Amino acid sequence: MAHSFDPSLALRPGGTAVITGAASGFGRELALLCSAEGMRLVLADVDEIGLARTAELTGLPPQAVCAQRCNVADAGEVDQLAALAAERFGAVHLLFNNAGVIAAGAVWKATPQDWQWVFGVNVMGVANGVRSFVPGMLAHGEPAWVVNTASVAGLVCPPELSVYAASKHAVVALSECLHHELAASGRPVGASVLCPAYVDTGIADAHRHRPPELAERNPEDPAILERTKKAMQAGRLSARDVAQRTLAGVREGRFYILPHRSAVSGVESRLQAVLAGGAPDNPLGGVGVAPQAQP
Repeated sequence: MAHSFDPSLALRPGGTAVITGAASGFGRELALLCSAEGMRLVLADVDEIGLARTAELTGLPPQAVCAQRCNVADAGEVDQLAALAAERFGAVHLLFNNAGVIAAGAVWKATPQDWQWVFGVNVMGVANGVRSFVPGMLAHGEPAWVVNTASVAGLVCPPELSVYAASKHAVVALSECLHHELAASGRPVGASVLCPAYVDTGIADAHRHRPPELAERNPEDPAILERTKKAMQAGRLSARDVAQRTLAGVREGRFYILPHRSAVSGVESRLQAVLAGGAPDNPLGGVGVAPQAQP
């Protein structure tokens, strides 16, 4: 993918990376890799214990890393995170809007609280990150990059994961629009959307940080998430593998980053169904209904 600037410069030593969802999973591994590149870090999560552990694992001195509790669903808290980054390190060169949560179960059993919690973190967390950080990235004029964590569930539609998949489709759409808008800006800022499949990141246990006022959940959620956790634990790629492929994608200036190449066939099948006007295949197994003959 051709760009008018070198995307790899966003990973430069002495630059600053902001990572949400940094207490575990992709966020922690991205922090470790960025610190190895000589970058300074701003780490955010609601899990303060995990966040402190990530900061410790980077091995960076206190003057090169700061960890801030931040609920990305809260626009004001993300604004505060941006202000902290500016105060401590000035320009931000890499932004990973990575925080995410999951809910499961039949869509007609999803609670209003399921929708509010998942969309608050997964969608508004990305939107808040873009709104709070991108203007500064555009203004400082140095090569910079935004990576929004979606999922392969943002490109296909697995049954029993409707709320989650809907949120991740929204992240893909937001990211595609962001790509077009950044390209039109003429500034050296680009974007990617990360769409991994099953990886053992700890997201299946995200409900432990669910706000009490949003605790009412789909009655099917616990059993399905337990099955999902086992599938994630059996995944062939680790969180470290995905983080490495993510940074490789940034260096190459790729927009769509699909670490699991085996997932591409499911995406192709869905797009073929869209073009044919048929029903989609079940990406978790099973075949969709063939389209009816058109008059």
